[in-house]
Amino acid sequence: MRKVPLGKTSLAVSQLCFGALPMGPLQRDMPPEEGARVIRHALERGVNFIDTAQAYGTYDHIRLAKEGYGGEIIIATKSYAETYQEMERAIREALTALDGDALGIVHLHAARVGPELFAIRSEALRCLVDYKKRGVIRAVGVATHTVPTVRAAAGRDDVDVIFPLINVRGQGVQGGSRDEMAEAILEAHSRGKGLYAMKVYAGGNLLHDRRGALDYVLGLPGMEVVAIGMVDEKEVDMNIKLLQDEEVDENYVPITTKKLVISRFCRGCGSCLEACPNGALSLSEGKARVDEGLCILCGYCNPLCPEFAIRMV
Repeated sequence: MRKVPLGKTSLAVSQLCFGALPMGPLQRDMPPEEGARVIRHALERGVNFIDTAQAYGTYDHIRLAKEGYGGEIIIATKSYAETYQEMERAIREALTALDGDALGIVHLHAARVGPELFAIRSEALRCLVDYKKRGVIRAVGVATHTVPTVRAAAGRDDVDVIFPLINVRGQGVQGGSRDEMAEAILEAHSRGKGLYAMKVYAGGNLLHDRRGALDYVLGLPGMEVVAIGMVDEKEVDMNIKLLQDEEVDENYVPITTKKLVISRFCRGCGSCLEACPNGALSLSEGKARVDEGLCILCGYCNPLCPEFAIRMV
C-alpha cells in the first residue's frame, strides 16, 4: 500500500488509515481478540496507520493485533483532556494499554469545539508539545468537525496534524459548509500541516457509492489519507482495492444501513445531547429524538445514557 508523508512530520503513513471506533463499545462492541484479527489482517495487507481514541475502548484490540508483528505501526489517539495532568495521564494510559514506548500522533479530541479550544485546553496542548520534545509523541494533532477550528489550527506552530471531518455530502461538517471545509483544508495544506480525513463515508450513509465518496475526498489538495472504520476483513480488502484503483464489486461487502434508535426506556434526561458532535439529538415531549439527516452514526451518545436506551442497529 502506498505510503504518504503527513505534512512536515517524520511520519509516512498508509493511504488507508484503520479507524478503530466501530469495533469498540461505542458501536459493534467486538471482543478484543476478534477485533485484533481484523486489524492484523490490515497490517499484513500494508496498512501501517491506526486511528483510535481514549474514549473508543479499542486499545486492547490494537495491542493484541501488534503482538508478534515486526513492521512499523503508527498509532494516532485522541483525548478530551483539558489540563496538563489529565493529558499526561491519557498519554501514559495509551502507552501502557498499547504496550508501546511512543505514539505517532496524539490529538486534542475536539469534535464540535471551536477555536476557543486552544484557550480552554492550552495546558493539555502544552503537555503534548512537551512530550513531543521528549520523543514520546511524534506529532501533535487536532481532531475536529468544525471549519473554524481547522482554520485556527492551520495557523498554529504547535499543531502538526489536523484530522477534519469531510465528505462529499458535507454531512457532519460544523461551523460552515462542505466547500468551506475544503477551503480550510487547502489553507492547512498550504501551511504544511499533515492531513487525513474522517467520515469519508459519512458514518455509513454513503456506502452506496464508496468510490465516488473516496474520489471526492482524495481530490482535495493535501488530502491523500483517509481513516475508515472497519470491522471485518472484507471491508479492509475492499477499501484497499478502491484506494489502489482496482476493479471491485462494491456489493462484495453488503451495504448494511445503520441507524440510531431511542427505545421506550428513554426518560428524557438529556445526557446524550451534549455528547452528540453534530447536534443530531434533541428533546421532544420528554424523550430524546434523532435527526437522521444530521446523525453521523458515531455512537458517542450511547455510553452516556443512564437507561441504556440508545442503540445503534
